[in-house]
Amino acid sequence: MSNRFIMLIAAIALVAAAEAVGTVNLGTAANYVILAKTGITTTGVTAIKGNIGISPAAATAMTGFGLILDSGGTFSTSSVVSAPGKIYAANYASPTPSILTTAVGDMETAYTDAAGRPPPNTLNLGGGALNGQVISAGLYTWTTPVSVGGTVTINGGSGDIWIFQIPGTLTFNSGSQILLTGGAKCEHVFWQVAGQITFGSTSATKGIFLGKTGAVFNSGATLSCGRVLAQTAVTMIGNSITKP
Repeated sequence: MSNRFIMLIAAIALVAAAEAVGTVNLGTAANYVILAKTGITTTGVTAIKGNIGISPAAATAMTGFGLILDSGGTFSTSSVVSAPGKIYAANYASPTPSILTTAVGDMETAYTDAAGRPPPNTLNLGGGALNGQVISAGLYTWTTPVSVGGTVTINGGSGDIWIFQIPGTLTFNSGSQILLTGGAKCEHVFWQVAGQITFGSTSATKGIFLGKTGAVFNSGATLSCGRVLAQTAVTMIGNSITKP
């Protein structure tokens, strides 16, 4: 068997492995750019484009928004959240509580789905330190915490899917950035993270963040295309977050 034929078979296998990765269904959690269970707080000049929601915690667990309750009592608005984005909390008028309960359940189901995808196409890429890699579509798993420094490029077609399974923490170092090239879409990039997600100062990221715990945005960090779906709290300090 020629080396050329062996290389061709290997290439076909890699393509097939990448194509085998299906998307993660967010259900109704996809209606929110930020969804959390225990708290959503912001200080500084933050700009959010998209709906945000909190459940089972009440609206008092959202601080820094200057909430203005709508006359119907089902949602609030805020200068921090650009129209038509709205803010929802578990103690608002019906049907908001039941809608949020469903969304939180969908968020947890999506997390479990992403975490349970076996086997990975790649194990421990970069030894947990991502910096300068060009990452093609597929399922990636680490046995260590993951840190992102410099520029990491996610390259692929518009139908490709990326799932990053991270059993520990995920840290984007200050000034780090995620680039999408080749038609890759931010809504097809899933970061499943068991530990805290930390967005360093002035970091620029993209993708759907499914957090078992919380997410912390440091000063000037941006999520220019994505969602943060956290099973505890989300903290922001002068950030820009935009839905896909």
